[in-house]
Amino acid sequence: MAKQKKQERREPTGLERLGMRVSAMINAPLAQLNRRVRIHRLDTDSDEAWEGVMELLAETDGLDMTFNDDGTVTLNWEPDGDEGRPVGGGEEHALEEPKHEEVPF
Repeated sequence: MAKQKKQERREPTGLERLGMRVSAMINAPLAQLNRRVRIHRLDTDSDEAWEGVMELLAETDGLDMTFNDDGTVTLNWEPDGDEGRPVGGGEEHALEEPKHEEVPF
């Protein structure tokens, strides 16, 4: 039997953890539907990590940031290119409002 090398697991940095959390918040279905999300800082987020993520977000084209009095940040964005257009590109079809179903939990 051949010996297998143990893979070392590297813990993500604070910046990486915060980046993954913010990314998950932005990619949440409701945030995508509304094109808006409010992100918040946890006590465990370092100043360096928070500032790093804020800088990355500020450099993102098409993203509006609002710094709220409670320390949260609201992100708003417009649809990219083809988002919001009917399939087939026909201008004669009006977009329907999304149907809101009751959440089963």
